[in-house]
Amino acid sequence: MNTLSFKTSEFFHPDWLRSHIFQTINFYYPQSIDHQTGGYFHCFLDDGSVCDIRNKDLVGTARFIYIYSVGTLLGGPSDWRRAVEHGLHFLEHHFRDPVYGGYYWRLKGKIAADPTKYAYGHAFVLLAVSYAARAGISCARRWIEEIYQILETHFRDKPYGLYLDERSFDWSRISPYRGQNANMHLCEAMIAAFEATGHPVYLRRAYQLAYAVTVILAGKTGGMIWEQYDERWNPDWRYHQEYEGNEFRPYGFLPGHALEWSKLLLKLSAYCPEPWIVQRAEALYYGALNMGTDTVYGGLFFSIAPDGYVLDSDKYYWVMAEAIGASALMAAKSRRPSDLRTYQSFFEYCRNYFIDHKYGGWYPRLNRRNKRIGRIKSPPPKTDYHPIANCLQALFAFSYTPVKSISKN
Repeated sequence: MNTLSFKTSEFFHPDWLRSHIFQTINFYYPQSIDHQTGGYFHCFLDDGSVCDIRNKDLVGTARFIYIYSVGTLLGGPSDWRRAVEHGLHFLEHHFRDPVYGGYYWRLKGKIAADPTKYAYGHAFVLLAVSYAARAGISCARRWIEEIYQILETHFRDKPYGLYLDERSFDWSRISPYRGQNANMHLCEAMIAAFEATGHPVYLRRAYQLAYAVTVILAGKTGGMIWEQYDERWNPDWRYHQEYEGNEFRPYGFLPGHALEWSKLLLKLSAYCPEPWIVQRAEALYYGALNMGTDTVYGGLFFSIAPDGYVLDSDKYYWVMAEAIGASALMAAKSRRPSDLRTYQSFFEYCRNYFIDHKYGGWYPRLNRRNKRIGRIKSPPPKTDYHPIANCLQALFAFSYTPVKSISKN
């Protein structure tokens, strides 16, 4: 290894990463707390002013619980712990369906504006309560198994080792849509549930999801990960005809999701040291860089068509945040100078274009030339979960290595 080391820049220092996490959380606290209705506000302008006082998203609520739990876990102020408890109370008493079980997708105030049940939303609830439990909030621990059982009972597509995407509020109707996005976040949530409890059932499920998506499904699409599938989990190449900008069902090959899967596989490899896991992580990681890098203006493109044409050349905050997390884990594992430089270059790009150095937080979206699109700093359900989660991964990557190993069996 040459003279380039983990201490080359501030981006490798755990103290700096922790400070950036705290600065990002501080953009949202205390103005995110809705003391009148309960729960959190979800929409913020550049200076942190609230721009929507009524609508409350399940994903945004769970992500706020997550970021305040991370802040508490890292030794932040006690007010953040109370912010976690505030969100958990609203989640339990207003998002939870008292009749059919599960969690509503969206509320207007305290009323279910969209009572549909989505696996994606439940994935974030599982992630949130797992991190709340890790942060020492004991009441959250009992929810982990409960949410797992909801997923197993109502969303599990057992023959394929995957989860359904959408069901009606009373579970009676199943949408024909199948997507990898919810399954990716369920893999993330299952790893978090395992880390919070030590129960191997969650790790086994994360392993099964990772194999089903990154090996079985990716094997049908040339090794990279397609987003949409039919009811038998065959690639749906025509979903583009229906795509109307649903951010949870994006069309095409997404470099950001390939990097996100690479990150999850590298995390999984710490507990399940099987060669295929790292091999697929590397293939997805370098495939995403080759496919998605904008060599002219920097950053990564959003989506790529089956023929390799760039569908959306804009730069999204979450894509770049996932690039930071994946490259941090890759650099920490390989210690190759090229991987270290890639991590550093991604963070420098984000510092130059995405991070708001005046008010804090990250801008959500830029055009190809790195100019802002839109004037809202944090539309729902952003909450800067992605930057905080991936700075946390970088912090762990450069200061801590998990040692516990549990077999998939």
